[in-house]
Order: sequence, then C-alpha cells, then structure tokens
Amino acid sequence: MAEEIKLTKKDRLAVAWRSTFIQGSWNYERMQNGGWCFAMIPAIKKLYKTKEDRAAALKRHLEFFNTHPYLASPILGVTLALEQDRANGAPVDDVAIQGVKVGMMGPLAGVGDPVFWFTVRPMLGALGASLALGGNILGPIIFFVAWNIIRWAFMWYTQEFGYRAGSKITEDMSGGLLQDVTKGASILGMFVLAALVERWVNIKFVPIVSEVKLSKGAYIEWDKLPGGAEGIKKALEEVGSGKALAATKVTTLQDNLNQLIPGLAPLLLTFLCMWLLRKKVSPIVIILGLFVVGIVGHLIHLL
Repeated sequence: MAEEIKLTKKDRLAVAWRSTFIQGSWNYERMQNGGWCFAMIPAIKKLYKTKEDRAAALKRHLEFFNTHPYLASPILGVTLALEQDRANGAPVDDVAIQGVKVGMMGPLAGVGDPVFWFTVRPMLGALGASLALGGNILGPIIFFVAWNIIRWAFMWYTQEFGYRAGSKITEDMSGGLLQDVTKGASILGMFVLAALVERWVNIKFVPIVSEVKLSKGAYIEWDKLPGGAEGIKKALEEVGSGKALAATKVTTLQDNLNQLIPGLAPLLLTFLCMWLLRKKVSPIVIILGLFVVGIVGHLIHLL
C-alpha cells in the first residue's frame, strides 16, 4: 500500500504566501484564476508526482475564480484538503472541487469589502492619520505594520481552518457528505450570483414613449418658490407630498419595462451571455460585443 501523502505546515505556508499575489494576473476572462493557480503550485508539486497529473491539476485550477483576495484563503484551505484526499485515492473529482470553489467564492466575496475595506482599513487609517497630523512618524508605520499583521494573520488562520474543515468533509465519502456540501455550495453560489444581476447589470432604454402635460398643482412651480434655504425646504416638502418636478410627465421605454417586470432587460442580457458561453464563444468576444452594442446604442439614442 502506497504511503499517504500529507501536506506539511511548510507546504501550506508556501501556498498562503503565494496567495498574497492572487490579484497579480487578474484578467477579464477568468479573473483571479492565474493567481489562484500560482498559489496552488507548491501543493500540486507535493501531491502529484507525474507530469500528466500535475498538468491536469494546473488545468483544473485555471478555471474561472473571483472573490475578495483575503477571503480566498478559507477556500484555498478546503481545496488543499480536497486535493490531498484526491491524491491519496479518495473519489474527489474535478466537478466536486470546482463546485466547492464556486459555491464558496460568491458568498464570501460580499463579506470581505465591508469587513476590510470599510471597517478595518478606515479605522487603522484614522489612527495613523491622527498620529501623522501631530508630526509623529509612527502614524504611517503603525498603519502599515498593523494592517499587514491583521491581513496576514486572517489569511493564514482562515486557510488552516478551511484545510481542517475540508479534511473532515472527505472523511465521510460513502455517506455522500462531500456531494451534499458540493451541491449546497453550488446552489448557494448560483443564488448569490443571480441576485447580483439586478445590482450589477444595468440597461436603460431612453426612447420616449409619451409626454403628458400635468395639470396645475400637480407639479412644483419653481418660479413661485421663495429664495434661499426656505425655497429648498418648500421644494422638498412638495416633492414629499407627491408633486412632480416638471410640468410635463415624460415616460420612456424603460419606464414601461420597469412597470412590466423590473430588471427584465438585465436578466435577458445575462441569459444571452450564458447562452453564448455555452456555445463556446470567448468571454473576451462577448465583452467587446457589449462595448460595441453600448456605444452604437448610445449613438442612435436607444440606450
């Protein structure tokens, strides 16, 4: 019986160190896949001995991946455990590994920004700035040192947590635990990505469908408002009471679509992009096509 291959702490540290460069080869087609694959190389070299197995592992991890750069660490940990069990003969296939990655990256992506960019960094920045404004050179030093200690500690310990959790997942292969986790993570990931369509995909059709002249009293008469702050206050009160800002109500094609089904056009555009991807159309071609459609649509006053 072959000796079990185990990733040592040194191997996992090498992966953690490399993961700090996960944004190093960010691209519009597969985003962080290059940095992810770069981080996995020490583990792949340790776990797989033949050129063919290593090439297959590299290809497996060059698939699309994108999340908050620091929240990639727990996903890395789980992936390391799955790859380790796969190298030792466990029935962990490519679909399981990719499903866990995709399922985790969506929910975790939304956690990193409010925690790190909007909480930890502003707090440390305010502390460092207050010291620097007083002429204390420790201000920028404290910010730099504290930020990197927090960042690195979080990345290392969450990677270790993911590694231990991943090992427990693969202990019950016969009971289908990995399959259940993979399925649940994939469903959750797709749900989160679908919810982001409404937020990140925007289409606005500008053609005017109708112009209706409003009766007097249904809109704000700006020339009759008092000047200064009192006029602003009065305008806000009238807006709050339901008065329109202009004497003519303009209805665009987008307004009619929003009344029918809000977000219908972005959803249809997303489905179109998905269909093109299934037809093996390059993501770069799709992106360039969207640029062309957007520019032409603006020039002809459609978008």
